[in-house]
Amino acid sequence: MSILVNKNTRVLIQGITGTQASFHVKRSQDDGTNIVAGVSPNYERAEYLDVPVYKTVREAVSGNAVDASVLFVPARFVKSAAREAVEAEIPLIVSITHGVPVHDMLEIKAMLKGSKTMMIGPNTPGIITPNEARLGIFPENINQKGCIGIVSRASTLTYEAVLETNKAGLGQSTVVGLGDDLIVGTDYPQIIEHFCNDDETKAIVLVGKPDNLYEQMAAEYYAKLKNKKPIIAFIAGEEMPLMPTMGYAVDIITHGLSTVRNKKEIMQKSGMIVVDRTSEIHTQLEKIFRK
Repeated sequence: MSILVNKNTRVLIQGITGTQASFHVKRSQDDGTNIVAGVSPNYERAEYLDVPVYKTVREAVSGNAVDASVLFVPARFVKSAAREAVEAEIPLIVSITHGVPVHDMLEIKAMLKGSKTMMIGPNTPGIITPNEARLGIFPENINQKGCIGIVSRASTLTYEAVLETNKAGLGQSTVVGLGDDLIVGTDYPQIIEHFCNDDETKAIVLVGKPDNLYEQMAAEYYAKLKNKKPIIAFIAGEEMPLMPTMGYAVDIITHGLSTVRNKKEIMQKSGMIVVDRTSEIHTQLEKIFRK
């Protein structure tokens, strides 16, 4: 098993004829991803990379059953592309795009609320279930099928977490990059819930960042969970000073608990295993699975 995506997931690519999309669609196809359709408003042919191409998402879903969509579109078009996917009731959308305006993301979050759609991203490598489905730009050659779920807000460090699970000989069930931006479509609790309900996932690796309150929210959720699986957490940027432009606002928003050290303390109290370096992840996994 896995979460959110697998070999049966029928994938739509919005912006399929772009340069980056072309490169990554081919890699995803080679990795086993079931890409059933593409959207490109100005493309005049019926197919691209052996995939049927449509002018709109509405046309694409009328001719194909679609479970997920990947948005390979410029930042200024993410909002309209997301709206098309939400209106088409596609269950999952993934946006890899960097630089989506904060105001647009606020509107997208409003669209998602109460809809049938979950959004991963923006500014994410995407989501991958090894050898089954690759939605985004993950370097699939480093992934190994296994039993550790990974959820991360730091793209490059996600790859380090993958390598650490490989080093422990455990591999990954699914890897989810929530996105590096200040506002992302999905929070940790939703992904943790999916992993805890997945029989194949035996433990979770969580990679966090110094900004925002996402990690505190994850800790609060985990502390209340009854059906818990072990979570090994790493938070990047412990030595990083707060930006001087933040002033006192950050302390007001976070009730004074605004540092990485604060985050780590809260996560430890929730029952998570907190490590100081990514290189400690495989050691902690080995301890868990020796029991």
